[in-house]
Amino acid sequence: MKIHRRAFLSAAAAVPVAAAASACGMTADDSTSDSGPLTGLRIMVPNSPGGGYDTTARSIGRIMEDEQIAKGIEVFNLEGAGGTVGLQRTVSESGNGDLVMQMGLGVVGASYTQNSEAKLTGTTPIAKLVEESGAIVVPTASPFQTIDDLVTAWAADLSGVTVGGGSSPGGPDHLLPMQLAGAVGIDPTKVNYVTYDGGGELLPALLGEKVSFGASGVGEFIDQIDAGQLRVLAVSGSERVAVVPDAPTFAESGIDLEFTNWRGWVAPPEIEDADRDKWIDALTAMHDSTAWQDELEKQGWTDAFVTGEDFGTFLEEQDQMVADTLERLGLV
Repeated sequence: MKIHRRAFLSAAAAVPVAAAASACGMTADDSTSDSGPLTGLRIMVPNSPGGGYDTTARSIGRIMEDEQIAKGIEVFNLEGAGGTVGLQRTVSESGNGDLVMQMGLGVVGASYTQNSEAKLTGTTPIAKLVEESGAIVVPTASPFQTIDDLVTAWAADLSGVTVGGGSSPGGPDHLLPMQLAGAVGIDPTKVNYVTYDGGGELLPALLGEKVSFGASGVGEFIDQIDAGQLRVLAVSGSERVAVVPDAPTFAESGIDLEFTNWRGWVAPPEIEDADRDKWIDALTAMHDSTAWQDELEKQGWTDAFVTGEDFGTFLEEQDQMVADTLERLGLV
């Protein structure tokens, strides 16, 4: 993986999906059955409701329930410090095979910028799930009609044109505008970036025009885009995104940059092989369902399913890439 102008990064209270599962740590033998769905499973979302992590986790939980892969799945939010409160909780649950954390590139970056003692390399890799094109979005009242309008104003007033993102420095919503700045000749260290804890917190800032533009995943704000409240100036992948077909890519706009975010699941360290395998098997069954393929299309996500050791290798590469990038930006 390289970071340069043409970069591609294979980049509240608990709310149950169905009835809340028991919080007690069940063993693999307790939670699996040859004759029925898995039970006792919990999915932690390490930031606020309404963002990309939250949407991904709840979509998967719902489909697992509907497909009778599992029942009584509990999806809960544990916010704080860019996802590292949840990461620390995951690492501290060593041996708990019934817990996974929804995560992605944002948590990798936050583990460095928040000086977290816990790192993703200390968890058990389960699966990489999706990739998603980034988007540059503005409220409909914004004077910026095109990405060129934005870049021109941005270069002229670096402090006055602010960008909001739903991840801490080192996460995708931070890396995207930093790389965009570099690609258009703006010093990334001069970018006025405002951090929000997930897309759920970024949305009201955008709608309230507290930031000039937002950088986030396409799927974060589909409802608001469809409702005409937000406008997408450009997307960061190699191709246009079906759910926002009128939005050009950076390349189509004359900007030499490609960037994608990714999301996956990790479990606590030192879980039994049987527990790791039950999660991978459950996700594989979910991944192969028609319902999941429909969800990918609905959300504008790209299928990027990789499990176990292969995902672990990818995590190590991403961890090193983020560490190197943050060092160059002087943030660690």
